[in-house]
Amino acid sequence: MSTPTGSIAGKSEPLSWSRTVERELVHRTSVAEVLLTDVQPTDTAHVFRAAASWPRAHPTFPRDGSQRHSPLILVETLRQLGLCIPLRFYAVPRACHAVITDLYFQLRPADEAPARAGATEITCCARVSAVRHTPDKAVVGLRLNVTFAACGVTFGSGGGGVRFLDGARFTALRAGRAAHALPVRPADRHIRPPAARLTVNHPHDAVLALDEEGLLVSPADPLHPFFFDHATDHVPGMVLLEAARQAASYHSGGRLSRPRFGWLKPARFTELAPPARVLCTRRRSTCAFRFLQGGAETAYGTLGYQ
Repeated sequence: MSTPTGSIAGKSEPLSWSRTVERELVHRTSVAEVLLTDVQPTDTAHVFRAAASWPRAHPTFPRDGSQRHSPLILVETLRQLGLCIPLRFYAVPRACHAVITDLYFQLRPADEAPARAGATEITCCARVSAVRHTPDKAVVGLRLNVTFAACGVTFGSGGGGVRFLDGARFTALRAGRAAHALPVRPADRHIRPPAARLTVNHPHDAVLALDEEGLLVSPADPLHPFFFDHATDHVPGMVLLEAARQAASYHSGGRLSRPRFGWLKPARFTELAPPARVLCTRRRSTCAFRFLQGGAETAYGTLGYQ
């Protein structure tokens, strides 16, 4: 396993929540969507400390009435760590394309800190493993496992794998795809489920539509400030996870809205068009989901609830 290029010996400085990290390090266009404020290596190889600031009320993700943050804020923090750490400490070029191979998260609701006035200061401990290299030692993939704490109490964890593709490899991988740079609005025959049925704050936060056969991944706002704050040629993993969450809420009449744990495994890229279909099977407090497009499965996983 390689040594991170940014590792330093000696005692780490206290974590800071004063300002965000560079937006380019987390692939965000809007500074308002950057959650990380500090990332530092530790004396232990491949272990990092990080600080994140979680807003009390994110405009996209609703809380459940208990003043707890949305679980997808944790997943977004995980995503940002999965970019920032490789770019800063493993010499991954900023121009590389990051592709999620899988992700998971879990929460302990009894230990979660309430959403505080202004923001909640989150402390993360991230461990990198399974670093993969090219023959010339460039990092092309790794795994990340993270624990999340507030006020000294660990309340959640998450992790997953990511691989990094340079421009030529990504272009070759995506050759022959349908040329769409933004999601396509649903056709007139598609119906948008009520926002309350999907448990979203506003109708423009919906990422699902209905046709005569069921639910489709079809974001109401192709320029959504969280889901699409930068150009993409495929459906992002965060959109798929939110689509699965909204599908579980829809099929349960809004009763299953805040997952306690979940995992997502992309099998291939989910294209922006035609809309992928999401299938959701509920068994008590667990929902298994699948995404189908052109007769092929593009992603699958599970969400669990209390």
